[in-house]
Amino acid sequence: MSRPGGWWQDKSTPAKVETYTRWSFHFFALIEITTIGLPLFANVPGTLSWCLFPLVCGHSVLCAVTASRTLDWTRGTRDRPRRMLTALAVTTALVAVVALTLSGTDWRPATDDEVRLGASMFVGVIAFGTGTLALGTRDRRRMAHVVVGATVGAGAASFPLGFPGPATLIITGTVLLTAGFLAFTAAFSVWLLNAVYELDAARETRARLAVAEERLRFGRDLHDVMGRNLAVIALKSELAVQLARRGRPEAVDQMTEVQRMARESQREVREVVRGYREADLTVELAGARGVLTAAGIACEVTGSAPGLPTQVQSALGWVVREATTNVLRHGDARRCGVSLRVADGKVTLTVENDGVPDAVAAGPGAGEGPGAGEASGPGGGTGPRGGSGPGGGSGLVGLRERLAELDGTLRAGPADGGTFRLTAEIPMPEQPMAEQPEPHPSETHPLEADPLEADPSEPHPSAVPVPRRANEVRP
Repeated sequence: MSRPGGWWQDKSTPAKVETYTRWSFHFFALIEITTIGLPLFANVPGTLSWCLFPLVCGHSVLCAVTASRTLDWTRGTRDRPRRMLTALAVTTALVAVVALTLSGTDWRPATDDEVRLGASMFVGVIAFGTGTLALGTRDRRRMAHVVVGATVGAGAASFPLGFPGPATLIITGTVLLTAGFLAFTAAFSVWLLNAVYELDAARETRARLAVAEERLRFGRDLHDVMGRNLAVIALKSELAVQLARRGRPEAVDQMTEVQRMARESQREVREVVRGYREADLTVELAGARGVLTAAGIACEVTGSAPGLPTQVQSALGWVVREATTNVLRHGDARRCGVSLRVADGKVTLTVENDGVPDAVAAGPGAGEGPGAGEASGPGGGTGPRGGSGPGGGSGLVGLRERLAELDGTLRAGPADGGTFRLTAEIPMPEQPMAEQPEPHPSETHPLEADPLEADPSEPHPSAVPVPRRANEVRP
């Protein structure tokens, strides 16, 4: 069962602004009927009022439909409604002429109430019609021309019907002010709607650029690390082949150097990957606050990371990054709280938000087992769909693997008050964890130990001059 107001909360920010803009123009139709149509029954004889009221209602409905179609055209989802704009202009002119006739002519005298009501009907119909017609153009000058044209037309239609000069000037000035105000309101609403959509597109572009920049950085680091080493390895391998074909003993030295450089390249690549995958908790907390605030989610961060061991900060930093991603990706949270505290020999990180979808709130998702919390939900992992399986390093599976290395636990699931809570706990070590130096590849992989140990009395293989091309080797 969907919660009240879910249809509104499920909309994105641009969609909410568009819905608000559309219903604002629809509300103009209600204002026209209320302020112009209903007073007819109190000031005009019964038969005539029932004839004029449908005209006002029809004009207001036509304005609302035309505004909706022109907004679709503004968003690029529909062609420009030229016929509807033309029909609205003609209808506005006809209803305005009828309103002037109601105000009294030489052949039909009118009462004071009918004069006032006719003048207000004349001004209101032209104002609402002109404001809607202004939506049909994207040029500010043309909008001004629409307003000026409606004002001149109102003045020109007043003289032939016998209105005195002062009354005509008053009506013309009132039409200019009201029509100009509604046209400005329409233009500003469209500009604001387009600006919101452009900002949303810019935010998505910025996110894509950030990912692309990170990929370029990672590729640049790999190129810097591997480019020279691979070139030297290829050249020395080719040289060793040429030396071996000639029966030269230096071939062994060259292959020993190739083996050394291969292991050195492996070590450097591990350092690059480790630096790429490690997450700093302080940076991640600040980044989470900035990203969620930019997305319109109130984010409160309590606690500080300084003083925690490096491994603990890295593991919790990945928890913050994954939780922040899922808060943005799932549900429609309005508030998110991140707390970090150290108590009873444990470090506890809690991420809680109020954007839990109904499917997650209704079903089980909390726990610490392999299948716990695998439902897609804010603050939790993406589960089987979002995780990449064992060793994947993403989703709840990857987070649990990272925390398990430090004897930590992860719980994710719905909490009280319609919120979703993700909790990570890591026991504090008795002594601060220090970064261990990278072991030599031969120690890590004993089966890959160098079978060719150089004699200390022999010169180091790197001291052997390397020709620029393998075909420079002389017998």
